[in-house]
Amino acid sequence: MTAVQQDHPASEKTGKERIMAAARDLFDSHGFHQTSMAELATAAKVSVGQIYRLFKGKEDIIAAIVQADADERCLHMEALRNRLNGGELTIEQTFDQLLLHTVDEKDEALSFDIMAESFRNRPVADTIAAMCVRFRHYIRDFACAANPDLSGEALDGAEEIVLACMFGLGHRSLSRPSLSAADTARLSARMIVAALRAIR
Repeated sequence: MTAVQQDHPASEKTGKERIMAAARDLFDSHGFHQTSMAELATAAKVSVGQIYRLFKGKEDIIAAIVQADADERCLHMEALRNRLNGGELTIEQTFDQLLLHTVDEKDEALSFDIMAESFRNRPVADTIAAMCVRFRHYIRDFACAANPDLSGEALDGAEEIVLACMFGLGHRSLSRPSLSAADTARLSARMIVAALRAIR
């Protein structure tokens, strides 16, 4: 029998965190559609009813996972921007750290499942789109740090390319890469900065 969480704010937060952590593991290993709410409840040590009190359904859990990941990634980007602006990092080091965080993605299968679900499920797609809007703000700042003359369509293009690199590098394991995560991030950062500086 699964443990049932009490309905008060502290346990609700704990319940949400446990459900999301269990969902990450199960969705990553079994897939989003193959995971039942009963399996999720057992893994999270909550009742199925508790899951439905905290989330509308699995799509809501996916949206919460994407939101949590976006928040964590934006905190990382904000820290990188502060270090860049403070002179602690060069722009190449900034992109290196940004891409290393992306290349080192631990939940790659889950990420693929979320992306696939976004094509079938509008709320999931909207959550991913909102995440990308947040990322674009930082990417534009980094691109302009590499090349202060970037503006208009060229800056929009730079933003698209960097975002595409982040998505692609986050899913590189299927290509059986020969480079380590650190080497991939370092060389990709060097190439991106060189490309950005070459735009006139």
